[in-house]
Amino acid sequence: MSYPQNMHSGSDKPGELALGEIALLEQIRARAAQGARGGPFARGGLRLGIGDDCALLRIGPGEEMAVTTDLAVDGRHFRLAWHSPESIGHRTLARGLSDLAAMGARPVAAFLSLGLPKNLVQKQKKNWVERFLDGFFALAHEFQTPLAGGDLAESPIAVADIVLTGAVRRGKALLRSGARPGDLLYVTGTLGGAAAALAQLAQWAETQSRTRAANSGAAQPISPRIPVKLQPLFAPHLFPQPRVAQGLRLAGRGLASAAIDLSDGLSTDLAHLCEESHVAAEVDAAALPVHPDATLEQALHGGEDYELLFTAPPSARVPRRIAGVPVTRIGRILRQRKGRAPAALVNVEGGSQSPQTLLPRGWEHFS
Repeated sequence: MSYPQNMHSGSDKPGELALGEIALLEQIRARAAQGARGGPFARGGLRLGIGDDCALLRIGPGEEMAVTTDLAVDGRHFRLAWHSPESIGHRTLARGLSDLAAMGARPVAAFLSLGLPKNLVQKQKKNWVERFLDGFFALAHEFQTPLAGGDLAESPIAVADIVLTGAVRRGKALLRSGARPGDLLYVTGTLGGAAAALAQLAQWAETQSRTRAANSGAAQPISPRIPVKLQPLFAPHLFPQPRVAQGLRLAGRGLASAAIDLSDGLSTDLAHLCEESHVAAEVDAAALPVHPDATLEQALHGGEDYELLFTAPPSARVPRRIAGVPVTRIGRILRQRKGRAPAALVNVEGGSQSPQTLLPRGWEHFS
């Protein structure tokens, strides 16, 4: 752990103390140890966790290690005034788990680094960090992913960086580069739900902020508690479910030829898959499993659904459901043509409608 020179135990508010780095580290270490002692991680790949210079991981014979990292920054990936700490903790881990799922990898261990303003670590009955860890560890327990280490620092803005390691049978990892002309294109679950939920969340948060400002002249407080009746509406965005079991099944049975997780939107992630495989794709608009609350635009470009987009040969017997999650065939893989866009959107049922270029209009930093 690093020690900023200006770190001290003071707080901007009289009578309140901020937790020091050592106390905060011990708090996180204690939470991580709860699962390691006879919990869901006891038989996992973690041999030595938080406390030494490095963690030690067990990887079985005939396995390869998959490593992924994701950075979440306040104002870009979440907003303290919109998202509860539990949601931010959940989403921080879900992003990395979804990457492992797309590779067909079994989660082994997580490494979490937090950069936090002092007001988020103030001593109180349950501070922001405790609630963040509630969301983080609830998902970690579900997928048997122990927290093995990380780093802490004082920061002017909230930042969460996650590193995840996973294991996959040697030579069996699902790659973006495996699609071939003639393969069929599939997706798990429904699309657009996260984008639709984010739009609803933004509208609710703005209304709450205006109401509070009108009543008290104060801005909306950090870490809002969303009413229970609204939580299901916002759930696809606040608590996305990584498709780890589905990825493991696809890799274990050799069903998929290529795969990617839908974090940036179908149009953008499909373009990534086509680029890596040197192929083109045709998507049937009528076949897309659009979330009941979403529009076609949100399903195509919304992002953060964390579903799996994968290809499979026509001979593969892809089930309609994998581990309880629906699987839908949405198109096919074509030969790449010089000067043509990598993906096209068609309506097979209509027949007469000419294909439209499916431009990648999902999320892209610095665009």
